[in-house]
Amino acid sequence: MQEDVAIITLSQLGKGEDWRLSLAHDRPYNVLIWVTRGQGRLMLDGQRSGVGAHNAVYVPAGALFSLELGRQGFGQVVVIPQDTELRLPQIPRQLRIRDVHLQTELSALIEAAQREQSQGRPLKRDALEAHAGLMSVWLRRLIAEEEHLPPPRNAAARLSSRFAKHLAEGYASGAPMADYARAMAVTPTHLTRAIKAATGKTAADLLTERVLYEARDMLAGSSHSAKDIARHLGFGSAAYFTRFIQQHVGKPPSQLRAKPIA
Repeated sequence: MQEDVAIITLSQLGKGEDWRLSLAHDRPYNVLIWVTRGQGRLMLDGQRSGVGAHNAVYVPAGALFSLELGRQGFGQVVVIPQDTELRLPQIPRQLRIRDVHLQTELSALIEAAQREQSQGRPLKRDALEAHAGLMSVWLRRLIAEEEHLPPPRNAAARLSSRFAKHLAEGYASGAPMADYARAMAVTPTHLTRAIKAATGKTAADLLTERVLYEARDMLAGSSHSAKDIARHLGFGSAAYFTRFIQQHVGKPPSQLRAKPIA
């Protein structure tokens, strides 16, 4: 669990592994991503969009997202604990910052926090929270501006946003797609059509990605057995879980374990 504000790179957020960013997932802490180089695709709040340099992406704890930026992409990430007392936006947002002064302002705030983080001075934790508070002010000011108000969403986009919330909360239940559709009072066909229109992927694709992310994360970062992970993620058996991993990764679960340090 993240306890302190931290400044890291996008590569560090993904631990150097593309799947940790490209698969749909959510995190137990808030992140502000400041993209400074490259372009790619973002899935946030059930919507797909392009992303590029000078984009600020705010992802609250528990919000489903994915980011594909490519090898040439670079960004900085402000990680903020979920239980912080800082005032933060309540909903995911992507802001395209065209004003050079605003770009410089956020970069300067992040650089100041980086210096504080690296110096290890007394009261570093308090100082980092103060810097994060200023970044939150920067973010909330822009969100309130008319230029950055999101366009009205159609019914499919609103349904996709609702599905993203349901998925982040219930992906480990093992529930079939029909249960998600029933919970949102639509048919599975309508749900799939709406999600496809909003994200470019089907509802089943996103569910698969979220489960796959969690499975790979647990295999790489814990000592839980494949049987226990399968049970946690709602699989009927360890054998079914193994087939799932083999199908989507091309390797058995045993090969996805973190390699011991020599």
